Amino acid sequence: MKKKDLLTLFEYSAEDIGGILDLAAKLKDGRGVRELKVLEGKTGVLIFEKPSLRTRVSFETAIHELGGHAVNLPQESVGMGKRESVEDVARNLERIVHLIVARTFAHDTLTRLASSCSIPVINALTDLAHPCQALAFGQTLREARPGERLNIAFVGDGNNVCGSIMVLCAKLGHRFTHAGPKGYEPRADLVNRCKEICAASGGDISLTANPDEAVKTADAVYTDVWASMGQEAETEKRKKDFGAYQVNAELMAKAPGGAIVSHCLPAHRGEEITSEVLDSKACVAYTEAENRLHVQKAVIVHLFS
Repeated sequence: MKKKDLLTLFEYSAEDIGGILDLAAKLKDGRGVRELKVLEGKTGVLIFEKPSLRTRVSFETAIHELGGHAVNLPQESVGMGKRESVEDVARNLERIVHLIVARTFAHDTLTRLASSCSIPVINALTDLAHPCQALAFGQTLREARPGERLNIAFVGDGNNVCGSIMVLCAKLGHRFTHAGPKGYEPRADLVNRCKEICAASGGDISLTANPDEAVKTADAVYTDVWASMGQEAETEKRKKDFGAYQVNAELMAKAPGGAIVSHCLPAHRGEEITSEVLDSKACVAYTEAENRLHVQKAVIVHLFS
């Protein structure tokens, strides 16, 4: 049987995504799956080139709750691509462990890792994609605003989280709108691929520079930091460029009543989102953080099924 990976959501069908979200819901409330131990007697390795709170803790917990053992390997210990090649790291690990969870700066590093080993590899965030975050948002959306065709507005940088949520929306037939300053849109090739998917799913992708326009029909508003990990040198420039794109009470007042708001966290309070909004009843960011555990358990079950 060909091994499975989770590198981006492009490789997953709407049925795959729906099945993962269905299982995540069952895992969350324990409907007959508490003893699901697909990793019993197995070991998962976490390789992180970037800092992590939610991703690392949720994956270590997921591996443990599925019966496995988690080994955390920080980049300074592995030296992947420096101390030894990405391919050699993969070829060694496949002979010792059963799962690799990798957070890398370059998406190419992740794909090289996956193509060089026979065990499942999960994307725990790269510069291109953050599929586990998008799946957690998908589960949270189902809980808070269930519906077949929803309007999702992403306000801010067209980064890896934005791109992954855009793919999720395209696959599931939702309408996705990105609002950001010129030059900070999601990658054009990703937008085009998502539009092709929407032709079959019934979804829609649109880009605007007007945040008010983006949120006026939104069932959910999403944002993320203006300068992601690795972009620290651009912080001050980005603060100026994104000044009109803060998710605050004034912007949320322009969204329909009942609209929810989320953030992948960590948040820079007072920059891309205000504390007033982040701490409001409309905010589901912390529920989404909790759901990281459940969707990641569901992804692991899917990969080992």
